Amino acid sequence: MSERERNGGGKRSGRGPGRGDGGRSARAGGDSGQRPADRARQAADLLGTVLGRVRYAADGAAAEDAIEAGASTLTAAAPGWEAISAAAVTAAVEAVRRCWAGGWYPADLVRIVRREAPDAASPALVLDAVAAEEARRPRPSDAARDPRWRAQLTDLDARVWWDADPGYLDAVAARRRTSRFETAYDVLTALRLLSRLPRITPLPPPPGSPDPAGAPRPSSGAGGPGGASATRALGRIRALLAKAEATGFPEEAEALSAKAQELMARHSIDEALLAHAHGPGASGPADGPAAFRIGIEGPYEQGKALLLDAVAAANRCQAVWAGELAFSTVVGFPPDLEATELLYTSLLLQATSAMNRAGDAHHARGRSRRTRDFRQTFLVAYADRIRTRLSAATAAATAAATAESTAPDRLLPVLAARELAVQETTGTLFPDTAPVRLRGIRDAAGWHQGTAAADRAHLGRPEGDTPT
Repeated sequence: MSERERNGGGKRSGRGPGRGDGGRSARAGGDSGQRPADRARQAADLLGTVLGRVRYAADGAAAEDAIEAGASTLTAAAPGWEAISAAAVTAAVEAVRRCWAGGWYPADLVRIVRREAPDAASPALVLDAVAAEEARRPRPSDAARDPRWRAQLTDLDARVWWDADPGYLDAVAARRRTSRFETAYDVLTALRLLSRLPRITPLPPPPGSPDPAGAPRPSSGAGGPGGASATRALGRIRALLAKAEATGFPEEAEALSAKAQELMARHSIDEALLAHAHGPGASGPADGPAAFRIGIEGPYEQGKALLLDAVAAANRCQAVWAGELAFSTVVGFPPDLEATELLYTSLLLQATSAMNRAGDAHHARGRSRRTRDFRQTFLVAYADRIRTRLSAATAAATAAATAESTAPDRLLPVLAARELAVQETTGTLFPDTAPVRLRGIRDAAGWHQGTAAADRAHLGRPEGDTPT
């Protein structure tokens, strides 16, 4: 996408109908002599033709011209504005379904559109399309959805807020205070973005989803090997980390984090042993790892991706960063994925707070020209040091569990088998990964302060111990 297109260059520049006239024409109401079914068919055909031109137009001025011409055509279309509105909602639903088939999840879709869109209109319209698609989905299919999928829809507040599809475009225009031409322009821009998204690696079917024969797969958590005890453990871990992040007293945060880390390690090992004891089918789909995506957005994406990789590795998971798509995919067994997400979120909050404090002090000393380099280097150093500390903590927790186990000769082979399964699944999903070359890591002060901040971070180290 060109810089001109990102900035909305040429958009609504006066070549199309303006805000005052609402983009209406004498034909905008449609031919009252036509049957509704005929108008709907004509509107769908016309919109399909316009979308074809918009989708395949070259980036930059050519795309702007195609979108403006298409918006003018739609506002004056013979089938009428309401028929165009209903056709636009249907086209948006179909575009979203193609994205689902291409491996996208709701949060991934909204995130990439927010990054690529020239303004705030496209993300809002794409969210409406997600809501419309969900509303049209047959309810029995909900059982096949990943719980993360449903949680993302809730977090995004994806809901149908308009009364009926024929009135959708007018409802958008009223909400955004735009003309019909401007509304059509925004809709075509959003549909162009959706139509040009690449296919991405699909995630493995989640635990709890039906297999091809229709039987549900066992899930981790309350329905998995650990049952209600696993749910209680995760609830306690979340609560402890939330308190550790909120408290203003370092000693209290240290104690809370220590307890959370202990529970996290024990939960992972207990789940692994229970799944092994229950035999095939106890730990998820085909006894294999699951996966989830987590957004890695700017600024300082490199440092954030490295921090996630460090946390994932310590929890026997693997993270694969797709920088151009603004997310990382984490592969692992469900309890380890839970631990990775919880700990990464907590450490990122700690790292960002420490980085901002150090960066502000760096700026106050008159080094504003290097502030970005300082912060980028700080976060990379933080992630590097956290990797060392987490690896040591994992080794210590495993050694303690082995010493306390009634069958110590069984634990290490079980953990090794799970690590191998994660490696094989990651290799199958991402056969062409390559190391990332770090850039902008050239500020010595940032490196030293980032390392020091990582040493102060709360990982669950018992009080009195010194960092490894």
